[in-house]
Amino acid sequence: MAFCSSCGAQIPAGATTCPACSRGAAPATGTAPSSTGGMTDNVAGMLAYVTIVPAIIFLVLEPYNRSRFVRFHAFQSIFFAVAWTVLWIALSFVGMIPVLGWATILIWPLLGLGGLILWIILLLKANQGQMFKLPVIGDLAEKQAGA
Repeated sequence: MAFCSSCGAQIPAGATTCPACSRGAAPATGTAPSSTGGMTDNVAGMLAYVTIVPAIIFLVLEPYNRSRFVRFHAFQSIFFAVAWTVLWIALSFVGMIPVLGWATILIWPLLGLGGLILWIILLLKANQGQMFKLPVIGDLAEKQAGA
């Protein structure tokens, strides 16, 4: 999988120009786009998952908001944090129901462990330069990053 060295868009195999920015430069051969600013894109993508604050900063700062790779991981991080918060709030309301509240005692730790494992996978995939998409959130993030 090749990426454009200037905009970070995916370039089809055998193409000499980028379909997104129409630059005639040779595509970068790697899993992550080239360095933007002071750090490489894979490190910036990984840092976007640490909290929601770096993700917002990467969407605002100039060298990082031009990279499709960093924008994708920043949007996926924000959407994942929002979905995770909504899930915890919904589970809190279910926990207040007298009969179902006892069942949430088993669900809370399993859901927390699953979320931690998923978060670690997202961190590692971004650090490896891969655009790992979550089922629904990844599609939304890809649409936002491509805009």
